[in-house]
Amino acid sequence: MENGKRYDVVVMGGGPGGYVAAIRAAQLGNTVAIVEKDALGGICLNWGCVPTKALLRDSEVLHLVKNSDLYGISIPDFKVNFKASVERSRKVASRLSKGVEYLMKKNSIRHLQGTASLVSPGEVQVTHVGRDPALLKAGHVIIATGARNMELPGLEMDGKRIVSSKEAMILEKVPKRMIIIGAGAIGVEFASLYHEYGTEIHLVEMLPHILPQEDEEISRVLGNLFEKRGINIHTSTRVEKAEALKTKVKVHISSGDETSVLDGDIALVAVGVQGNVENLGLEKAGVQVESGWINVDEYCKTTVDRLYAIGDVIGPPWLAHVASAQGRLVAEHLSGKNPQPINMDHIPACTYSRPQVASLGMTEQEARQAGYEMKVGRFPMTANGKALAYGEPDGMVKVIVDSRYGELLGCHIIGMEATELIAEIGVAQTLETTYVEILQTVHAHPTLSESIMEAVAQANGEAIHI
Repeated sequence: MENGKRYDVVVMGGGPGGYVAAIRAAQLGNTVAIVEKDALGGICLNWGCVPTKALLRDSEVLHLVKNSDLYGISIPDFKVNFKASVERSRKVASRLSKGVEYLMKKNSIRHLQGTASLVSPGEVQVTHVGRDPALLKAGHVIIATGARNMELPGLEMDGKRIVSSKEAMILEKVPKRMIIIGAGAIGVEFASLYHEYGTEIHLVEMLPHILPQEDEEISRVLGNLFEKRGINIHTSTRVEKAEALKTKVKVHISSGDETSVLDGDIALVAVGVQGNVENLGLEKAGVQVESGWINVDEYCKTTVDRLYAIGDVIGPPWLAHVASAQGRLVAEHLSGKNPQPINMDHIPACTYSRPQVASLGMTEQEARQAGYEMKVGRFPMTANGKALAYGEPDGMVKVIVDSRYGELLGCHIIGMEATELIAEIGVAQTLETTYVEILQTVHAHPTLSESIMEAVAQANGEAIHI
């Protein structure tokens, strides 16, 4: 491992923020080194976004097989090989990680395996077990060390009975009963996944609705659909503690004055994350940290010149696409370009359950609290031809528009491929498109995207198909 070599940019962390920042910086003519202690791609690619979607896809295929009679196809006998599904998800993650390694070589980026820490604002020490430490000199440093699962008192994870999402995606067998603590996107996705395989699910959420960050109406729709499928939902419920026993786990919950105990094979803790800010030399370099997150400005600059921080380590929203966008922003900013700061009001949120949930912009409640004169339009998927043809009629599109200027304030989708449909709204908001212009845009038929046009039409009193 080289010692004393100088790079224009040193990136600490190889996740979706770090590796994107490295590539973009190299494209702009910088010499770049990236330091990562594990596989390139970070939690998202290796243990989060991508492998969970592979598992969720397998559960969707299982759903199709179990309901094949709906499509005129009888499959009376079939076998589930959950181990093979897990192996497939690991292969998908491994392939993409190797793809990132290739991109490092393609862009002449020096990839160093090890742990990085700041010695000074312009010096990064790299340590690796069995090797002498190396000191890199840097014109700029980008901190992209991510976050890890939050651990709360009484919910200590042992990796066997009380687990994080990482262990939950590589279980050796399908559990008979799973208690999921936290009904955000991660909790809801695992509830959807394992219920399809026959697991009895208990989804526990402290707030009044599952997916509490989403529009309340959409959350209620998903909650109702989950309950119809047999998923047990406990909202407005606190988890007091979890006990890992030899053959099971006991989760103590309370709601109001009532207390009870849930027994399960596995308890999944999905209550949030905390930033990886320890042992980075932040204090030595003078970087300001507040409430466990690195403080940055609109260009992701820290309180120290030439030091940037991106992704989960700077706080919410903890989304891979946000980290990647910040990576591009920082690479361009330190290279002397003039990038526009990211509009954090225009960040899509996606949940890949069945049905999917996606949103962008204000919820109805937020728009009302902001004092907008607004119109709300809704279009049910039961009235969409393609959704019906595909046997996926659950869900709706909901839009919130400003009555005065026609601004598209927010869109909330629950249904088949909602996470793909939301991109249209992203482009519309970036271009400051009005709802009238969406109505004037001819949408192909039959497509799911017609539901967006129809929801906007309903908001304006022009709905055709409802």
